Amino acid sequence: MANETKKNGDSLLTFPCNFTIKVFGQGSDEFEHAVLMIINKHVSNAADRAIQTRDSENGKYRSLSITVHIESKQQLDAIYHDLSNSPHVLMAL
Repeated sequence: MANETKKNGDSLLTFPCNFTIKVFGQGSDEFEHAVLMIINKHVSNAADRAIQTRDSENGKYRSLSITVHIESKQQLDAIYHDLSNSPHVLMAL
């Protein structure tokens, strides 16, 4: 796939690239499972991802930092769209 670069202010990223998505939600395995299902839906080679998990001090909340290989802005937008619409996700950065 050809590289996509910034066109008319669309993106500061050059695709394809590795990108870290940070997601926040309740401190439960259900949250983590829901996020990984969304990521797997959009990223074909899930084996290339790196995941870091961190729970809040009291364990009520959890953050996931997931580094994935992204092929296009459309793919990244679709991931964020699905994460934002998930009832398990409080915030995605």
